[in-house]
Amino acid sequence: MFGKRPDGKAIKNIEPLQKIMPYIMKTRTDSMNMYEDTFPCEGMDAYIKEKAAEGIKIGYMHILIAATVRLLALRPQLNRFIMNGKIYARPKIWVSFVVHPTLQDGSVGTTVKLCFEGTESILEIAEKINDVVRKETTKRVGENGTDKLARVLTHIPGPLIRFVVNILMWMDKHSILPRFIIELSPFHTSFFLTNLKSLGIGHVFHHVYEFGTTGLFLAMGKEKMIPVVNGKEITREKHMGFGMVSDERFCDGLYFAMSLRLMRKFMRNPAMLEEPLDKKAEDVE
Repeated sequence: MFGKRPDGKAIKNIEPLQKIMPYIMKTRTDSMNMYEDTFPCEGMDAYIKEKAAEGIKIGYMHILIAATVRLLALRPQLNRFIMNGKIYARPKIWVSFVVHPTLQDGSVGTTVKLCFEGTESILEIAEKINDVVRKETTKRVGENGTDKLARVLTHIPGPLIRFVVNILMWMDKHSILPRFIIELSPFHTSFFLTNLKSLGIGHVFHHVYEFGTTGLFLAMGKEKMIPVVNGKEITREKHMGFGMVSDERFCDGLYFAMSLRLMRKFMRNPAMLEEPLDKKAEDVE
């Protein structure tokens, strides 16, 4: 039925100005805001070392994903998306990222999408990430659903691919895209993450896709030593680079700013994420 989607519920109780913004800024590329920051590594390194001593594999990517999942659970306006001029709230939290079997030149990666309720602890999230990475690398047999869907499209004659993609985008716009495509599509996600740290390079500002519903694209980059003012002294600290591109239409700047301040707290002290949430915050109707 037109207007009803399996991946979100249209929000009606919003401010008039916010309601008309999707009609003024019609595309995600027209609505992109870019944010850059660095996160101190001292707290993350200590936490990673502590968990390693317990036999638990956690890295910077696990911490960033867990921090973002918790952030969206507590700040639900960040888990919205825009489609056909309407603002939708997602019922769950999805994250998409690329997994490479190896980091050698020519290695072909596969994109995976994980779903979270938002109440999970960092340990539960890390376990789910490790399981899918293991499955897509050392234990992979054949293609996953996302790869199969992409391969079907590549078998279509070249001149028709654009037509088919346009049809899919039209169906998505009018909320009649089949559920199985939305579930397989990595572009229908709460946030997309690229781990450039693992490639040994700095973060980038990655565009949010026009196809799908991605409203946040996060990039983590290689750590580096930077000067930091501590009182009257200037010291050098190891920081991880971070870049984010967001669709500004689904919440205002104050909400984004308050949310990012909370995210910095999680990144500084990942142990805050060990306690599961009793209940995630609900968006307005």
